[in-house]
Amino acid sequence: MGRVFVVTLEGKIYSCKHCGTHLALTEDIISKSFYCRRGKAYLFNKVVNVTIGEKEDRMMMTGMHTVADIFCVQCGSIIGWKYETAHEKSQKYKEGKSVLERYKISGPDGSNYWVNHESHIGVSDADDV
Repeated sequence: MGRVFVVTLEGKIYSCKHCGTHLALTEDIISKSFYCRRGKAYLFNKVVNVTIGEKEDRMMMTGMHTVADIFCVQCGSIIGWKYETAHEKSQKYKEGKSVLERYKISGPDGSNYWVNHESHIGVSDADDV
């Protein structure tokens, strides 16, 4: 395996909770109204230090989307997904954006989000943005 190059962000950042690699800035949050199988998730305009998995079609709460899982470039943990294509016209704003699952990342103040056992079960997506 070759050398891993990572981008170091400045400001209020979200990072991988497993290895601390910088992933996104708070100013790049588009919505905090998303959910994944284990709780909250945030939609970001831009994320860094990720690798992108294979594209696949998934039926989500807001319709069919083509998405790809995203992984931390440093430790390989799955941390969310990227919207490649939205099949519904009203969901096109998500294309090219990424969702980070809150329980997989540390917040700007170093806080971790713990899984709520009463959280939404099922495939993730936002109800309202």
